[in-house]
Amino acid sequence: MSREEAPEREAPKRVWRRSLRSLFAIVMIAMLLAVSGALMALGYNRAWNTAIRGAEEDMADFADRLRGRLSILSGDAETLVGVIASVGNAFLSPPSERLDDKIAILLEGIRRSPYLDGIYVGYPNGSFFHAIGLSSPSWQRVLSAPENAAVAVRLIESDDEGRFMHRLLFLDSKGQRIAGRGMAPTDFDTTHRPWYIAAVSRTGPAVTGPYEMAATGALGMSVSQSHVQDRNIVIGADVVIDTAIRFLSAERLTEGTVAVIVNAAGRPIIHSDGAVMSRLLAELRERDPVHFARADALMTYLQDHPPPTAKAQFAHIDGRTLLVRASPIEGVRLFSGDRIVVAAPLDELTVEARSALVEALLVAAAIVIIAVVCTILFSHLVTKSLNHLTASANRLHDLDFRTAIEVPTHIREISTLGSAMNRARDAIFTFALYVPKELVRKGMESGEFLGRSGRRQEVTAIFTDIYDFTTISEQHSPEEVVAMLSDYFDVLNDAVTAEDGTIIQFLGDSIFALWNAPAEEPRHAEKACRAALALRHAIRVFNARQREKGLPEFRTRIGIHTGTVVVGSVGGRDRLQYTAMGDAINVASRLEGMNKDYGTTILVSGAVVARCGDLFTFRSLGQAQAKGRATALDLYELVA
Repeated sequence: MSREEAPEREAPKRVWRRSLRSLFAIVMIAMLLAVSGALMALGYNRAWNTAIRGAEEDMADFADRLRGRLSILSGDAETLVGVIASVGNAFLSPPSERLDDKIAILLEGIRRSPYLDGIYVGYPNGSFFHAIGLSSPSWQRVLSAPENAAVAVRLIESDDEGRFMHRLLFLDSKGQRIAGRGMAPTDFDTTHRPWYIAAVSRTGPAVTGPYEMAATGALGMSVSQSHVQDRNIVIGADVVIDTAIRFLSAERLTEGTVAVIVNAAGRPIIHSDGAVMSRLLAELRERDPVHFARADALMTYLQDHPPPTAKAQFAHIDGRTLLVRASPIEGVRLFSGDRIVVAAPLDELTVEARSALVEALLVAAAIVIIAVVCTILFSHLVTKSLNHLTASANRLHDLDFRTAIEVPTHIREISTLGSAMNRARDAIFTFALYVPKELVRKGMESGEFLGRSGRRQEVTAIFTDIYDFTTISEQHSPEEVVAMLSDYFDVLNDAVTAEDGTIIQFLGDSIFALWNAPAEEPRHAEKACRAALALRHAIRVFNARQREKGLPEFRTRIGIHTGTVVVGSVGGRDRLQYTAMGDAINVASRLEGMNKDYGTTILVSGAVVARCGDLFTFRSLGQAQAKGRATALDLYELVA
């Protein structure tokens, strides 16, 4: 082993130790992030699952309690109606006969069932007997009941002339009559009421509703049943279900929870949202309740995606995720076949889980920040060298070669990287001999610049020229001409670049632009035509600004041709130029000049039309001989 080789074997040990320090710092931070992230994810997942399970249990408990409330409402009404229909023989006689017996029976029923709005009997001749508990302020107001009245009895019977006469009796809490009065004749006919029709057409109790009660406006349902001894006499009871609505609204899991009772068709019957419930009641006034419209976004979703029974699922409604659970209402006559649906926003259910996650994030962030600070202090020497390299790389990106890449370091890896960047700097400096720099960048991206070489390539070329530019130059100072040309070339450059073209040369007042080289572009003919149209429009805007400034307008002629040429880099060792050479380039240049003969702005060849003729509007100008060519060209004007 030579003496020169010995230091080279010692150096890696020192460099490797310093690299391990940096690696250790990175690994330490990564492990802290991984461990803390895993713990946070595990804790959040557990808290989230616990919140969801708790919500499902609360939903099930809510449904059970509501089902119990509804069972009480329904059971009282069904039992009372069934008993009267079975043994209430007093009701087989017309409304005004055996009046005391009827009142005694219905008064006892009202006392035992505070949720009943009223008990009534309908007769086949249209007569009606109705006992009403006056605990409701609405009935007291509607009937103008005396202050100490506890029960009101409505009697509707036909007189000798066939008119239905209406009278009222008021009773106190002991069943004693305290007042009575006659009412105006009415057209009320029990045989036309839904509860009557439903009961006489079936055996056993019938349920109708929900509906808005005509007198009080309360939401109610009816249970009715034919008398066992005369099926044309129907006993019924109205159940006020406002208590169910209040329960739905009051017993919500969270602020945004919605509870609703839907029928078998998915239509809402009772809704916890007061605004939605008001719309449902409004519909009840206008149409049959079985035709409920879709009340809100949740109802629309439930009708389109019926949730499985007794199983929670997630629903995405109006940009919010909800946990939805449906429970059947079993053993309740009033709501037989209906379901209780509870929908709670997921973000509200998981508030505690998210709070725990935030706390964990804060703790983890504090630990990581401490670790990062220690790591930064520990690896200061390494990061200082890397910052030098980063600054040098940014200068290379901007094609700035004035400053050499010098990175003082004792770490082999960084030193090697600095040497590699210096070699890259030399290579990019060579490419920077090509101008403009945008062409260099595009050539570097496409891998086109590999020294002085050429290849055959089909391209589309554009040449432009300003009509009578010499006269303009004579009439204005050089400074004005340069300023106008700079603005003009900005317009041309933007239009060409927007369609992925490359300006190869600025030729005095003209440009030479190319498509499909150096970067490949399969739609090169189409893009060139679009760029030409964009140029025409942009030059009009430019000329409008020229007029406003009192400056001359630039009349630009454009020639476009597609053909196979040789593209590549030509020039000397210290100065290279990327260009395209061949007949196609000459033709494009000649087409630009032929605009003068035809009074056109944009002339294209038949080769261009052949590749994109179905995308643009072209006007055929026949054939013509281009200067210096033996073969005639098919000429077209690009119109739009």
